[in-house]
Amino acid sequence: MTRTLDIIIAGGGRVGFQTAEILADRGHDVTIIERDERMVSDIADQWVATVIQGDATDPDIIEQAGIERADAIAALTGEAGLNLAVCLAAAELTPEIRTVARIDRTAGETYTRFVDAVVFPERAGARVAANEILGSDVQTLADVTGTLDIMLVRVAEGAPAAGKALTDVRFPEGTLVVSDDNGEQIARADTTLTPGRRYVIAVEPDVVDEVLNLLRG
Repeated sequence: MTRTLDIIIAGGGRVGFQTAEILADRGHDVTIIERDERMVSDIADQWVATVIQGDATDPDIIEQAGIERADAIAALTGEAGLNLAVCLAAAELTPEIRTVARIDRTAGETYTRFVDAVVFPERAGARVAANEILGSDVQTLADVTGTLDIMLVRVAEGAPAAGKALTDVRFPEGTLVVSDDNGEQIARADTTLTPGRRYVIAVEPDVVDEVLNLLRG
């Protein structure tokens, strides 16, 4: 099983909530901070994440959400300035935390001076936000019809499948390794899963954890 991350999301609107759903499906612990009482109630009813009502720019609220143990914070409200403020406050309280801010296109990449990653939900969905929160080792490449995930996964040193040929790895049904390690050829039975390399994999949702366990350990 890949390491479970503690993730805080500021903003429980469409982008924030859908991002929380994706991260929760991956087995991560998610806390949402949302100001709107009605939205807080709706999120709580769906049991996707812990939800806290309040202003995410308030250090007391961030601390209540567990900022001291969090691995990442994603500010995904519709206000770019507020998102930046949330990330800066979080980084002040926990310097090692990964920060991700939702901004609009006009702000461009200038925010990357202050945060680890930015997302533009107007052109990309919640899956992109989830990818930026998690970093580069496991990423969903695209939204597809239904629930099937097309993922880009880096094989970890010491993982059960590391260094083995595909024919020697017992992937669960519902798994298809699509590419070889350079992304230029379709994977074959003798394709070796080289540690440190990334592979495109199609995965049905019920077996995502098992597949990641084989590839990430």
